[in-house]
Amino acid sequence: MSSVRRLMATLSSSSSLWHGLSIRGSQSSSISRSPASLGCRTFRRSFVVASSNFDNENREFVIVGGGNAAGYAARTFVEHGMADGRLCIVSKEAYAPYERPALTKAYLFPLDKKPARLPGFHTCVGSGGERQTPEWYQEKGIETMYNEPVTSIDIEKHTLTTNSGKLLKYGSLIVATGCTASRFPEKIGGNLPGVHYIRDVADADALISSLEKAKKVVIVGGGYIGMEVAAAAVAWKLDTTIVFPEDHLLQRLFTPSLAQRYEELYKENGVKFLKGAMIKNLEAGADGRVAAIKLEDGSTIEADTVIIGIGAKPAVGPFESVGLNTTVGGIQVDGQFRTSIPGIFAVGDVAAFPLKLYDRIARVEHVDHARRSAQHCVKALLSAQTHNYDYLPYFYSRVFEYEGSSRKVWWQFFGDNVGEAIEVGKFDPKIATFWIDSGKLKGVLLESGSPEEFQLLPKLARSQPIVDKAKLQNASSVEEALDIARSSLQVESSV
Repeated sequence: MSSVRRLMATLSSSSSLWHGLSIRGSQSSSISRSPASLGCRTFRRSFVVASSNFDNENREFVIVGGGNAAGYAARTFVEHGMADGRLCIVSKEAYAPYERPALTKAYLFPLDKKPARLPGFHTCVGSGGERQTPEWYQEKGIETMYNEPVTSIDIEKHTLTTNSGKLLKYGSLIVATGCTASRFPEKIGGNLPGVHYIRDVADADALISSLEKAKKVVIVGGGYIGMEVAAAAVAWKLDTTIVFPEDHLLQRLFTPSLAQRYEELYKENGVKFLKGAMIKNLEAGADGRVAAIKLEDGSTIEADTVIIGIGAKPAVGPFESVGLNTTVGGIQVDGQFRTSIPGIFAVGDVAAFPLKLYDRIARVEHVDHARRSAQHCVKALLSAQTHNYDYLPYFYSRVFEYEGSSRKVWWQFFGDNVGEAIEVGKFDPKIATFWIDSGKLKGVLLESGSPEEFQLLPKLARSQPIVDKAKLQNASSVEEALDIARSSLQVESSV
């Protein structure tokens, strides 16, 4: 078995529900580590540090991370009047927290398609909130340290050390470090010039530089990132191929029939697919840049730009001692995002938390969870809030949204894709998939819905009403199917 085969097999087996989008869960209904400290309330710990040997002035609360979770946590501190002179954010990013999903969507558009750029997508604009620019943090009295990855933690002394040698003190610590991209090994060409991974602005900038000169683009991975990057590459009018080992796109969510509809749309836009393919190695040309991808069957695909989108790993970094979940990865927390260490919390992609609705431990890699988990954690830390996080899994994608696109794509999914899938609609103009398990509606995906239709989805997924499967199967349109589901919801509420 090649290095790439082993790597992709490991990534595939680590995701119980999703590939690319990524909600990872175990069927355990209890936290694997349950020290006594998780059973009691952990209040914020305020103190005054007299020593001047620390490099941060704001020491009561420290957030490590620079993505969505950090930005939304900061806003929640401000809303509670607990940020000014008390909160410090330390991040390896060069920028104030931003809405990371833009990096594989509008950020990659060519200049004539009005690409997204900072400061346009700083948090919290993704949810309709205020744009938190660097000046916003200054005005709110929040200390920020950029380009400062944390390299170690001393739990006993409540200190952090950064890559540059800064020593930081914290009272309460929130780990919001997110994920890092899974990479191909260097020995098979994973680090060749022209090979790209996307997790931050610098990664996206490097990819844009390649796209400006590219002729043949190959995207490895048929998941969330692969689909979005391929759609962006179409805007550049480049020869684009998606290569992946599965039978169809987004196999962890899409049914074969649904995937076929999206694959046909991509093909109409010139994208080629190579399914069921395993990569042996990436080959360099005479100039040292990537020139081709060699497959296990001996064939090769020419490429001057390669994007690897095969999943991500929780960025645990120096925080392993806080307590990890070995099943789903990440830092183990309870329903209020408390770790096994009093005063230390973890939120967003890096947190393994109890998914209350489905009675299992999960780790969710999605912007919606990053926002909500950060807000819940800070509210629990600062107030008398005692209820546990009750998250409804939600994923979406928006592609082909640039000027001149023949069709813009926007789908949303809520719930759990278990049981029998019932597909209604013909994709043009819209399509819906309902997952029914033991007579109950467990999950629903809708493409090109109206705002009112999208608003119905979470109500259905959370309530899990009993639905008439035969009526759904015989529905003549998406609208009729949603009306049937809505009626089931009303019946449930009247019982």
